[in-house]
Amino acid sequence: MQLDWIKCTNDAWCGLNSVDLSHSHFNGLEGVYVIWHGGNGHNIVKVGQGNIADRLTAYRNDPKIQAYAKNTLYVTWAKVDRHQQDGVEAFLGSSLAPLVAERFPDVQQMQVNLPGHQ
Repeated sequence: MQLDWIKCTNDAWCGLNSVDLSHSHFNGLEGVYVIWHGGNGHNIVKVGQGNIADRLTAYRNDPKIQAYAKNTLYVTWAKVDRHQQDGVEAFLGSSLAPLVAERFPDVQQMQVNLPGHQ
C-alpha cells in the first residue's frame, strides 16, 4: 500500500511539539504515525495508530517520548482506514524498531512505503 506521509510548510517534516493539532486538517483524522528525533544513531522513537491529534497530544506530555526532545522530535502521519491500521502498525513496528515500543498488533503485516520513501 502506498501511503501519503504528511509534511508541513515548505515541504519540511513537522515538529511534534510545534505542529498545530487544532488545525481543521486533524478533525476526525485516523491513521498511522511515526515519531523520530534529529540526533545521531537509531532515531525512530515511536510508531502507532489511531486518532492522530489525540495520540500526538498525548505524546507531547509523555516523558518516555519527550526524553528525546533535546534532539528535536519530528512527526509524520498518513490516513489509513481503521480496518487496515493494525496491519500497517505491525509492519512499521517491525521495520522501524522504535525506541519506545510496548507491543504491536499480532496480525499479518501490511507492507507500506516508509516516510521519506514516497
